[in-house]
Amino acid sequence: MADADVTTAQGGTAAKVSRPVLTAMVIGSMVGAGVFSLPARFGTATGVAGALIAWTIAGTGMLMLAFCFQTLAIRKPELDSGVFIYAKAGFGDYAGFNSAVGFWASTMAGNAFYWVFITATLGAFFPDFGDGDTLLAVALSTAGVWIFHFLIARGVRDAAVINRIVTIFKILPILVFIVVLGVNFDAGTFRDNFFAYDDLGSMSEQVKNTMLITTFVFIGIEGASVYSRYAQRREHVGQATVLGFLSVLAIFSLVTMVSYGAFGQAEIAGTRQPSMVGLFEQTVGPWGEWFISAGVIVSVLGAYLAWTLMAAEVAFIPARSNDMPRFFARENAAGTPITALIATTVGVTVLLAVTLFVEDSLNFMLDLTTSLALVPYLLAAAYALKLTLSGETYEAQDSSARRKHLVFAAVASAYAIFLFFAAGLEFLLLSCLLYAPAAVLFVIARRERGLSVFTRAELALFVVIVIGAVIALYQLLTGGIIV
Repeated sequence: MADADVTTAQGGTAAKVSRPVLTAMVIGSMVGAGVFSLPARFGTATGVAGALIAWTIAGTGMLMLAFCFQTLAIRKPELDSGVFIYAKAGFGDYAGFNSAVGFWASTMAGNAFYWVFITATLGAFFPDFGDGDTLLAVALSTAGVWIFHFLIARGVRDAAVINRIVTIFKILPILVFIVVLGVNFDAGTFRDNFFAYDDLGSMSEQVKNTMLITTFVFIGIEGASVYSRYAQRREHVGQATVLGFLSVLAIFSLVTMVSYGAFGQAEIAGTRQPSMVGLFEQTVGPWGEWFISAGVIVSVLGAYLAWTLMAAEVAFIPARSNDMPRFFARENAAGTPITALIATTVGVTVLLAVTLFVEDSLNFMLDLTTSLALVPYLLAAAYALKLTLSGETYEAQDSSARRKHLVFAAVASAYAIFLFFAAGLEFLLLSCLLYAPAAVLFVIARRERGLSVFTRAELALFVVIVIGAVIALYQLLTGGIIV
């Protein structure tokens, strides 16, 4: 999961930066906590061949999605209220509302994942924390959530110095991990890990089972397009996006590949999360556990501050544009969107409590975060596709650009649809359990504006969502869905 890592000059004016610096900003925005869990997630799903296929599919799909966000930012500059606004512009108010709710819930689940990740890391040193799902772990996490809440409510913001420290502490351990395990690379071990059919299913099944983790580590890629205002030259934006994304893709794929070259697939799969810690410790000794763990904790705590601010903004911005109830737009004396922040903090607290009843809390939160982000991503890609098919914003002389953007949008849309199949019906139904009651907020917002609640198409969509929620609830109660 990516980290919000944007530095501006004093007074809110964006400082113009060179292409290398812009590229570094793109890299910093995408490298987050998820990379530290990559080896075991891949080890439980596939071998080397499946991993290579998975990174190729994910790399292509997410890069096309990044291009879609970049294209939309340029061709629809007036739509600057966040990812949800593309769904609203393309498919109506209710679709836009659900996109906002999905992205907001995704950021909350991601923040819960951060705390589970921290306490799971501490569990290697203090067994009472377990895998981040014990009563002590939840108590510590909940205390941390509310401490950050009160700091942010008082006006604490993500300062540039924090971003620089966090970036160093999250990149350095990853690079050291790659180099050290690369030195210990064994061609025979890598060859033995190349295919893994015994208990993992067909190759297509293996690749499908890696899709949520590959998408999770790239969440935040939509932020790359916002860096356009920092560029010294406009053409640097696209170049930095491609260079930054490919650099991150190389880092992520190398983490998995060097792991396959140093350890057997079954051993990788059995390593406790965050798996980079255990594998590095086995390679260099006890100091390796402390080294990677320190990097994880510093990185995640710094990222949590930025993502808590982002989560509050995701509810605050739609309220400012009348797509959420007005009370979400309230700010306190420090300029903090206090109602949105309180709702976000409560949501993260509830999700942390849920981890006490979930079989694998770390992976559950990771998969939930990704699944909830799929609706906003799909609708944004679909809107980009709609623009290219209709020709809106394109002149006759833009035919070559339109064809290129059509390819970007079509591939991104197909990839997002594929991710729904990869996530499985379970998480789609669980998402309906969120979207159905959230419609109350939509009704309040529409009544505040004196508008009718649903169009006929929106009412049909709402009915489908309610049916999905009922099925999900029944499956949970009868054991059809096990979390």
